[in-house]
Amino acid sequence: MKITPAWRVYILGATLCVALTICSRNFGDRGGPYFMASLTLAGISYLLAIREFFATPRFSRRVVVIGLVLAAGWHIEFLRVPSGADDDIHRYVWDGRLQRLGYNPYLVVPSDPAVKGLHTPETRNLNNPDLPSPYPAGAQLFFRAVTAIQESTFALKIAFVVCELAIILVLLDLLRRKQAAHLVLAFAWNPLLAVEVAGSGHIDIVGALLLLVSAVALVRRWRATAAVGLGLAIAVKLLPVVLVPLYWKRVRIRDAALAAAVVGLLYVPFLNHGRIPIGSLGTYVQSFRFNGPVFAALHRVAPPQLLAGLAVLVGLVTATWLRSAAPEWSPDLFAWPMAASLLCAPVVFPWYLLWLLPFLTSASTLLIILWTVSIIPTYVMWHLRTLGRPWGSLPGWVMLLEYGCVATAGAMIALRRLMRPAAPRYSNGIVQSSPLGRQAKSVSENPEVSSKTTSVQFTEEGRS
Repeated sequence: MKITPAWRVYILGATLCVALTICSRNFGDRGGPYFMASLTLAGISYLLAIREFFATPRFSRRVVVIGLVLAAGWHIEFLRVPSGADDDIHRYVWDGRLQRLGYNPYLVVPSDPAVKGLHTPETRNLNNPDLPSPYPAGAQLFFRAVTAIQESTFALKIAFVVCELAIILVLLDLLRRKQAAHLVLAFAWNPLLAVEVAGSGHIDIVGALLLLVSAVALVRRWRATAAVGLGLAIAVKLLPVVLVPLYWKRVRIRDAALAAAVVGLLYVPFLNHGRIPIGSLGTYVQSFRFNGPVFAALHRVAPPQLLAGLAVLVGLVTATWLRSAAPEWSPDLFAWPMAASLLCAPVVFPWYLLWLLPFLTSASTLLIILWTVSIIPTYVMWHLRTLGRPWGSLPGWVMLLEYGCVATAGAMIALRRLMRPAAPRYSNGIVQSSPLGRQAKSVSENPEVSSKTTSVQFTEEGRS
């Protein structure tokens, strides 16, 4: 009996659910053997599911609904467990609390004895207590808004999961128009969402939502909304600044000015003697290192500020090339410039890839999809730290496995394209196997149809 694609998806979804449930039960020992084994199984199941999603043109609505229900199940399991003691979410609570008490998070250092009385049990052991906040103004205002409702890490995790749900709804609307609603599961089933949104809770998912809204607005030619959405995403974290070339001639100058004005207004509450604060961003570039292969290879020959600028430049160049090389606009284009920039960044934490996930809904992004799974071995660093190993330098095999998988897959894809025989052509240059070629031939054989087609083409050109 042959198993249908729908049933294969059901089996893989059930496997994901079991694996991620086990993973959530071992979340307190992140990077430990049970955590790593279950998360690796989830990653492999996800990749097999991706194969089904891309190989099958359409799935029934039932498959999509059951898939989303399964995803909700394992997200609830991660929501139930507390975040790690030193996860960034404790800093989010602290920054929101400071703002509501009238302090500037870009100026106040958590370890300062003068502010010892401002701490709560959830903020007392936050990470990097000797540094002020590095997060841009958009993120800061989000922290303030959520903590004004309830000042807790759980409230922030709920807010982040709501943002994830909003991404699913936007993707469903976008993909339904392409008759490919099942591809929303390529986003919803990614294991990083469960671990880093429902589990640890990271602000990156808020920026990913704003960026997706901007991309969809570009598709629908809502140019002001697209520009403001990009500006707000940059105000959450700076990564999407590399996407600016993709907006060239797609938004008007007044739209860009509106976006700049909105971002500027976000910083008004944090101005320090008329200057825009950056908190500990400079220290981050100067001192923080994790899982950055290109940065690690070049840091001996160039200062970190220059290498950080190189990472931005690589993203901008990638976006510029895509803007000129891709004749048709697609949100999938957003993933590559950000991925290229991250590859050259000093720090590549797993949750940084959350920015890419909403845009990984086509086979053209397969290498990035693989990266979101091959990055799983980096979690071993959390376990090694509990054993007394200093934070930062990953074992060599981890980065070799992470980036080696992506490089090998890239080489295989390139080799396959080179080995693929070219399709035979007619003397007039039309590809024989192309449906468009067959249509062109049949039209040319019928003068009446050819005349009508030409008339329609001129009419459409006139409308545009």
